[in-house]
Amino acid sequence: MNTFKYLLTAVIGFSMLTACSDDDNELSPGNPVLESKTQFSGAHFGDDFPFTVTVSDNVPLSTLTAKLYFGDEEVSKTVIRTIENGDYSGTIRIPFYKDISDGVAALEFTLMDTHLTSVKKSFDLPVSRANYPYLILVTADVSYPMLPTGVPYEYAATRAFPSTEVSGYIKTPVIDDNGNEISFGWEAGVVTHGVTADIPFVSPQAGIFSVTFNTKSYTAGPFFEILFGDRKMSMMDKENFQTDISLTQNQEITVEGIADISDWWIDPDFFTKVSDNQFTFVPIDGNYRIIANTTHKWFRVEVLTGSSLATLQADGTGAIWVIGERVGKPSVATNEVGWNTDNALCMSPIGGKKYQLTVVGGQTIRTESINFKFFHQKGWGGEFGSASLTTTSDLVFVGNGSNGADNGNLGLVEGVTLETDATYVFVVDLSAGVDNGILTVTKK
Repeated sequence: MNTFKYLLTAVIGFSMLTACSDDDNELSPGNPVLESKTQFSGAHFGDDFPFTVTVSDNVPLSTLTAKLYFGDEEVSKTVIRTIENGDYSGTIRIPFYKDISDGVAALEFTLMDTHLTSVKKSFDLPVSRANYPYLILVTADVSYPMLPTGVPYEYAATRAFPSTEVSGYIKTPVIDDNGNEISFGWEAGVVTHGVTADIPFVSPQAGIFSVTFNTKSYTAGPFFEILFGDRKMSMMDKENFQTDISLTQNQEITVEGIADISDWWIDPDFFTKVSDNQFTFVPIDGNYRIIANTTHKWFRVEVLTGSSLATLQADGTGAIWVIGERVGKPSVATNEVGWNTDNALCMSPIGGKKYQLTVVGGQTIRTESINFKFFHQKGWGGEFGSASLTTTSDLVFVGNGSNGADNGNLGLVEGVTLETDATYVFVVDLSAGVDNGILTVTKK
C-alpha cells in the first residue's frame, strides 16, 4: 500500500514538472528577425510601393506590419499574415495629398510572433510628386490632353471648346509599374482628389481658352467669379456660389462679376436696391450665408450662428424658417419651397425678435390658397403650432387641425384671395416669448 502511494506521488510530480516545462516553453520569448530586400531609392505620391522582407523566428510567427509615416503621422498601413519563415512581399499605398512638398517618408516594419515578441526596423523612403507628361480632361463627350505649361505642376488644355462651359474631371496617366491613376473632381465647392464628379469650368469668353490645373495646389480654372462686397464667392457648382460673411444693418454692398445682374430678382427682405449692383442690407447685424443662384437669378440669404445655420433660441433670437406649399422665391411657379426642407426659406431678422417674410401675390405666393408654416430650424423638429402662434389677421389664419388647416399651417381666411401683384408682409413677433408668437400680415 505504501509502495503504491509513493509511486502515485512520483507520477503526479513528474506530470507537474512536465506541464510546467511545457508552459515555460509556450511562454518563452521568441527571437523574430527581419531583413529587407527592398531598394528604397524613391517613390511618387499615389504609388503602391512594393516591398519584400525576409523573416524568421524560433517560434511560430504571427504578422508583418508595414506603416508609412509622413513626419510623425501614420498615413498608410499594410498587414501580412506570416505563416512560416521565409520571404514575404506586399505593397503599401503612398497617399496623394494637396500642397505636400517632396520629402523623405519613413517605412517601418514590425514583425511579431505568437509569443508577442516583436522587432521593428525603419527605412527612409524619398517621396516626390510626379511630373506627368500630360493629364487628361474627361468630359461626357470627349477627352482632352492637358500639357505642361512650364509652371511647376501646372497643365493646360487650350483649344476652342464647344461651349464656354466645360464640365469634366481630370485624371493622371499611370507612368510606371508602381503608379496609379489619380482622379481630380468636384466636391463641396472645391477640386479634390479621389473623386470623378465634374468640375464646372466656365470661361468668361467664347472661342479659344485654356482649362488649367495644378497637381500640387489643386488650383484650377477658368471659373465664373462673383465678388460680394469684398468677398470672393466660392463656386459650389455651376449654378450656385456661396460666401459666409458678417454684415451690419444698412451696410452698402457692391456685387461684381454678374453681367446680367440687372435681370436678377432682389429679395426685399434682405436688400434695398441702390443701383443694379449696389444694395443696402436690411436685417440686423450678424453672420449670414449668401448663395448666388445663377439659374433662378437671386441671392438666397440664411442666418448663421458662427459657421452653422442658425436655429431659433429659447430667448427668441436666432432664425425662423418657412417650409410648405404655395410660396417660393424668387418665383413660386419655378422655385416653390414645398415640403423639401432643403428649400426652406429663412425669414429676415429685422430686430426686436421680429422676423419678416415679404411676398407678392401671384409671383412669390399663390393667390387662391396657401399652406406653409414656420419652423425653428432648416429641417424637421421644432415648429410653431396654434398654441405658440396666434394672429388677428383678416387675411390669414393659423391652423389647429380642425379649422381647415393642419396644426400650425397657415391658410387663407374663408372667402379671401390675395391680390395679384400686391405685396404682403408676414411678421412673426416673439418679443413676448417663443411660446407667445404673434403673426401679423400687412398688405402694402
